[in-house]
Amino acid sequence: MSIWVCGEVLIDLIPGADGVRVPHVGGGPANTAKALARLGHDVQFIDGISSDQYGLMSRKELLDDEVKLDLALKSVKPTCTAEVTLAADGSGSYVFNIDGTATFDFSLDWLPDPSRYKPQVLHIGTLVTVIEPGADVLYDWAIRVAEFAPIVYDPNIRPSVMGDRDRYQASVEKWVAISSVIKVSDDDVEWLYPGESVESVAQRWINDGAALVVITRGINGLLGVTASGSVEVPGVKIEVADTVGAGDTVGAIIVEAMVEKGILNLTDEVLKATLHRAAVAAGITCSRKGAQPPYKHELKGI
Repeated sequence: MSIWVCGEVLIDLIPGADGVRVPHVGGGPANTAKALARLGHDVQFIDGISSDQYGLMSRKELLDDEVKLDLALKSVKPTCTAEVTLAADGSGSYVFNIDGTATFDFSLDWLPDPSRYKPQVLHIGTLVTVIEPGADVLYDWAIRVAEFAPIVYDPNIRPSVMGDRDRYQASVEKWVAISSVIKVSDDDVEWLYPGESVESVAQRWINDGAALVVITRGINGLLGVTASGSVEVPGVKIEVADTVGAGDTVGAIIVEAMVEKGILNLTDEVLKATLHRAAVAAGITCSRKGAQPPYKHELKGI
């Protein structure tokens, strides 16, 4: 049995020292898959991957980290790119080239049959859950997957792609309703639900049936909410290169804990230890340029 991570692999075009944009393999789900594989887990990544130069670059990097691509689609369509602008604090904003790309080419004709493979967990999110027509295809497929495995959903909000807050809310709530775990940033919640506290939104999702909501809060650490209460851990102080992939690394640590400890056991002290491990792992990612999550040995003893 393997962990399934579904969503986009794309190319982040990040400004270099001379101002020229340098291509880096990115996409939130791809980053999560890399993080899980570097932690030693059996990971199948599910997306359309192009045969173009960027697609070959993406495939090589994922395979080099031992992410499995047996269930990915080989496509002749181009790879999605994202022009990244970095702020002074290392955070990034993105402009995406989406239309007609392999990255968003989802169809039930090629998506894997969960009854055949029986995955341990499905992690899904970012733009594939809002870009149509693929998003509707993935939602119907995910409902089938949920019969066999819990779903971890990371909305990873991108207002530059969908600026209609009401439509984005409706999409997020639809996915939350079929998910066991939601990992979301405080910025995401504040954009989606202006005027509501992150705690109240998390509690509402728990009341509606989620087992765990994890909220990333940058330097302010992590908040985990379950039916038995909430747990907070502080952030880890590091010298930030950029924050690309930090939240995706947190998602990987949460999935790891679900597999190793069981989702119903992620409460109280077990949850606190998991969130601390996630904060340390995210800090390591932030200390490196681009999405470069830690390896298993770097988190030994944590």
